[in-house]
Amino acid sequence: MRSTCSLYIDAGYLLASAATRVTGTSLRSGIHVDYDKLIKSLAQLAETRSGLPMLRAHWYDSARNGVPDVQQERIGELPRVKLRLGRFGVNGEQKGVDLRIGLDLVAHARNNASDVFFLLSGDDDLTEAVEEAQVHGVQVVLLAVPNTDKKAHAVSKHLILAADELDIIGGDTVDAAVLKVDRRPEPKPIPARPAATSPRPAAAAPRPAFPTPRDLASLSVDPAAARPTSVLAYTVSTGSPAHVLPGYGDEHEKYIDEVVRRVLASFRESASAEEKLELQRAKPWIPPEIDRALLQDVSDSIQCYDLNEQVRCRLRARFWEIHDEE
Repeated sequence: MRSTCSLYIDAGYLLASAATRVTGTSLRSGIHVDYDKLIKSLAQLAETRSGLPMLRAHWYDSARNGVPDVQQERIGELPRVKLRLGRFGVNGEQKGVDLRIGLDLVAHARNNASDVFFLLSGDDDLTEAVEEAQVHGVQVVLLAVPNTDKKAHAVSKHLILAADELDIIGGDTVDAAVLKVDRRPEPKPIPARPAATSPRPAAAAPRPAFPTPRDLASLSVDPAAARPTSVLAYTVSTGSPAHVLPGYGDEHEKYIDEVVRRVLASFRESASAEEKLELQRAKPWIPPEIDRALLQDVSDSIQCYDLNEQVRCRLRARFWEIHDEE
């Protein structure tokens, strides 16, 4: 049997990292991906680094009820690409993807499918699967997407220690296949000022001696004075109150606000008018894709991938506060 290499691609990690590199946030809807070009580039990289022909590339992603969408079907139709799908949980989180990757790594190592495995992921949960595959004589090379500082983006330290080698793919590999989506409308031309011969507007009616409800509503309010000392946070699944958190002063507040503003900016640049309206209608519930990006980006910012409930609730509450402010 000839020697080969195999490629295992965690699509969630790849696309979130690529989106962060291109847009500053892991929101996947903010990027357009040429999947054919991207997968071919990664396959060529694996063959060049190993000096072996590639047996197959495995693409791991989530799908609703495990049924591929149109784009995933196209990926599965690419030559030497095996589509492996998990599913979405109740709250939109991935289910079964890491398990599929881990089982494939171990099973393929036991069956001597290839001599070198290239794993493109950063998930700590794959550490034990990597170690088990190595027991069967397989070399496991960890691939990582570079951030803007040319360092590995969001890769578990345990996974790095377990792998035989960490290889950061070239930034041009990502930049050539991943583009930022921008659906912002073109600015409308400023209409010409009407001619001076236009009739003068009628004189305004005298204001009543006592303020009307409209007058009271138009009064400016100091945001600092109106800011509550506590914040009502919502769960992502039902929109019901979770619990009341203390006001400002949390050590992660700066990171939370920065992440929320970046995610909102990316969403507004890439979303259609209908998608923006749907987000407004969903309040206080946060769509799963946006919620995943918020949690992932905060985890990356504070270098903690097991966020406690207080940080999660605060993050979701600040999302709607900043959304309404802007």
